[in-house]
Amino acid sequence: MTCAQILSFMENLSLSEQRIIDCLKINYGIEVATLTFLPLDADIHASVYKAQTHNKSSYFVKLKHGHHDDISAIIIELLRNAGIEQIIPIVKTIRGQTAQWIDGFILTVYPFIDGHDGFSRDLTNDQWYTLGKAMCQIHGINVPAKVQAKIRQESYSPKWRQAVRSLYPLIEYEPSGDMIAVNLLTFMKKHMAAIHRLVDRAEQLAQMAKEQSYQFVLCHSDLHGGNVLMDENDAIYIVDWDEPILAPKERDLMFIGAGVANVWNKPYEKESFYKGYGKAEVNMTLLSYYRYERIVEDIAVYAQQLLLTTEGSQDRMNWYKEFISQFNPQGVVEIAFKTDKGLTI
Repeated sequence: MTCAQILSFMENLSLSEQRIIDCLKINYGIEVATLTFLPLDADIHASVYKAQTHNKSSYFVKLKHGHHDDISAIIIELLRNAGIEQIIPIVKTIRGQTAQWIDGFILTVYPFIDGHDGFSRDLTNDQWYTLGKAMCQIHGINVPAKVQAKIRQESYSPKWRQAVRSLYPLIEYEPSGDMIAVNLLTFMKKHMAAIHRLVDRAEQLAQMAKEQSYQFVLCHSDLHGGNVLMDENDAIYIVDWDEPILAPKERDLMFIGAGVANVWNKPYEKESFYKGYGKAEVNMTLLSYYRYERIVEDIAVYAQQLLLTTEGSQDRMNWYKEFISQFNPQGVVEIAFKTDKGLTI
């Protein structure tokens, strides 16, 4: 979602920056000097800001629209209470609440972490070890039944596979649309065999997974480099807990070595991670399924954005580049095929 779309959405709901500033003062005791909108990749129901006080303290402020439980706050509290330091704590209200209602939004506040994410900077061996140890702790968390009831569970849904298949007729015809759409259709036609293989094999592996019983653990669900932050002291933090899932541990482990955004694809990284994670029997059927399914979802999302709408303006070229980069050497597609090599149906 673009910055303009988020701003338009917020404006239509009549939530002004001054209203946010007032809320922070009244409910958190935070005197805001400047409030800066951050054009991060939020969905239409969320937006984020950096709030800075007069004494230069900084906070990360997140707004999510809708009257529902803030599952991310619940999970963060659970993980912090378990002693996992790689989780950024929530700043509570003056009444000790983890979130504050404001005009139909849930507002949550965190300390602002200045640093880099795993897309822009490589993790050191020590940081990989720490990430592995933290993920082992997270996967070992005993999630209370009342919290489990609020978390989605893995179902191996065919949603994204069906979405990609629905695009097949478009690809068969003569390319049309703006230049980016034409280029994308041409690219997809050239790589049609690989796309069919990704979708069909994901379907086969999903069916295999459904026929087996696996232990479900708490998973982050989107453990790519963009969701691992490193501060100026080299401490690391796992962020964005908006979409947790109860699933086999491979739901998270698939990201280690998967090459998402063409990073995290070096052998030493996986070795250091598993030194921290500890001995783990990784199910290669599940690992392959999740790597295929992630690519299928990205193909569906990017293709729908570029082929079924003309929205996005300057973002369209970035989406196109991200789509085709999946097929680069040592990219996610090549790695997924290598992961799957040797498996039998």
